[in-house]
Amino acid sequence: MTNTAPPAEGRIHEFKTQSGADTVEVGRKLVKLLKPPQLLLLRGELGTGKTTLVKGIAQALDAAEPDEVTSPTFTLIHEYDGTRDGQPVKLYHLDVYRLESERQLETLGLDELLTPNALVLVEWGDKFKSIKKRATGEILITAEGGDARKITVTLKE
Repeated sequence: MTNTAPPAEGRIHEFKTQSGADTVEVGRKLVKLLKPPQLLLLRGELGTGKTTLVKGIAQALDAAEPDEVTSPTFTLIHEYDGTRDGQPVKLYHLDVYRLESERQLETLGLDELLTPNALVLVEWGDKFKSIKKRATGEILITAEGGDARKITVTLKE
């Protein structure tokens, strides 16, 4: 696993991983970059490791062990209670792949999730203008052959 972007470079950070364990480790490291409240688009093709990355984020927040974090494909939202720098943090992992309209999206109560202590990670959120407009950044995971991945984190100022 390598971090190819020095932190001084600004708000874009790139990581390369060679395994699922590496991807979990990147998730743990990302917590240092993510300051609530944040709404991040979690982008990547099926099977690239979006949920695997969330496993590391949840673990770093003491919100859940990696084996407790699963994809919210059918439940739409998973909620975890954790801490960051001694402060409580809510981690929300959403998967809106199965939703087809802004109206369906409204039933999730996204506005209620965006509290001052929340990290909201939304898989397939780029399907919806309302989520893209509110997003404070994105995490893009790209497969690079086998288990290798490139993880690009872009945070808005």
